[in-house]
Amino acid sequence: MPVPKYRTSRSKARMRRGHERMAEIAVAECPHCHESKLPHRVCPHCGYYNGMEIVAAAKGKD
Repeated sequence: MPVPKYRTSRSKARMRRGHERMAEIAVAECPHCHESKLPHRVCPHCGYYNGMEIVAAAKGKD
């Protein structure tokens, strides 16, 4: 079984593992209430998605 002849330096190992970082979370603005939300999901603040009220938001609860 092949074995590396020399130890891989920290720099080379970290360059190879550069793609393993966590991706940034995408955030979109709700067109109805202008709060931030996850894209392609119902807004947790107002309950709207694609211009329609999907979930009735709790009124008076802040």
